[in-house]
Amino acid sequence: MTTTTRKVAFITGAAQGIGEAIALRLAKDGFAIACADLNVELAGTLADRIKADGGAAFAVRVDVGDRDSVFRAVDEAAEALGGMDVVINNAGVAPITPIEDIDYDLYRRTFDINVGGVLWGIQAATKAFKRLGHGGKIINACSQAGQVGNPDLAVYSGTKFAVRGITQTAARDLAALGITVNAYCPGIVNTPMMQKVAQDLADNHGKPYAWGMEQFAQNITLKRISEPSDVAACVAFLAGPDSDYMTGQAMVIDGGMVFN
Repeated sequence: MTTTTRKVAFITGAAQGIGEAIALRLAKDGFAIACADLNVELAGTLADRIKADGGAAFAVRVDVGDRDSVFRAVDEAAEALGGMDVVINNAGVAPITPIEDIDYDLYRRTFDINVGGVLWGIQAATKAFKRLGHGGKIINACSQAGQVGNPDLAVYSGTKFAVRGITQTAARDLAALGITVNAYCPGIVNTPMMQKVAQDLADNHGKPYAWGMEQFAQNITLKRISEPSDVAACVAFLAGPDSDYMTGQAMVIDGGMVFN
């Protein structure tokens, strides 16, 4: 399958949650979508849904903690969809752990996925854009927790602060190639991952699920938890032409939790 009329967006962690919402929004905006996920069967279901709605899509397996896997997935998607214009490094994990209980395995796995996945995605995108002879856009998943440290999120917040720094550095390093690099920083989003985070926090404190979610939601100025589509709208801006003069930025889309 090839496409020559649509720009191509590659999205990691596309099979569910924020990644799925981004894929559906960008497909609606006219992009051909590379649905990249560790669960390639679920990614395939999403790709079929996009194609059934008249879009172009391709499902590809990726393990973002494995550099070779990321490069291979980007290359396969570019070949299948006939190009590569936007790479969105969305996949991540969010462990909840009291700081005294962090062990090496938790630290290593979280950094490999959340930070390594962004680094390898930036490298693979740059290689693809250079091979295709044009610039492009790289968009990284940061977080409200990459702006301020949150309780019981030392490892996760550490990875997201790292993503913000990597985004700024990559923006400077890649500007001469016509590549912009930005990030999006969601707050509390109604996704399976966030629901697990709230449950883990509640369990760690011997409290019910509602208490766990309230700890994250209580300081939202707009008084509601966001939906994945709210985040996807921000990413659509970063993927589209209206953000062409932006680079090195980490846009906060959290309903008013962090003010800069």
